[in-house]
Amino acid sequence: MTPTRWLFTITALLIGAAAGLGTYTFGYAKGASYLTDDPAACANCHVMREQYDGWVKSSHRNVATCNDCHTPHNLIGKYATKGRNGFLHSAWFTVGGFPEPIRITEASRAVTEGACRHCHQEIVTAIDPAVPAGHGREDSCLRCHSSVGHWTR
Repeated sequence: MTPTRWLFTITALLIGAAAGLGTYTFGYAKGASYLTDDPAACANCHVMREQYDGWVKSSHRNVATCNDCHTPHNLIGKYATKGRNGFLHSAWFTVGGFPEPIRITEASRAVTEGACRHCHQEIVTAIDPAVPAGHGREDSCLRCHSSVGHWTR
């Protein structure tokens, strides 16, 4: 076999193996479910079961899904956030080292804070009219309402 043919064969085998492993992993991890707004997708991973069960018991289950609170309210921001979080979640769950119980990151906290303020804009404006969101604000919805959306015992 010529060196060019040998290189082509090795490259094709590696690409085929990566595609096969990726397809298997995507199917096994129920990857397509993460493209939907179904909150049950968030419970595919055992570390999110408590958060999902808390959402089921909360008043927000009647008006909001996980994506309503944890992704921006625009198409590009939503799927960029889902992609970033999905990649980081799968990487951390594969190699370990994530905290249990799972904790929200500062970036995700900012998205969630924006969602609270978006949906509850009328009351937020009445309470906090002087300082626009994200401009050095000291307070946060989650400071007083930390269990909203995820009812706790």
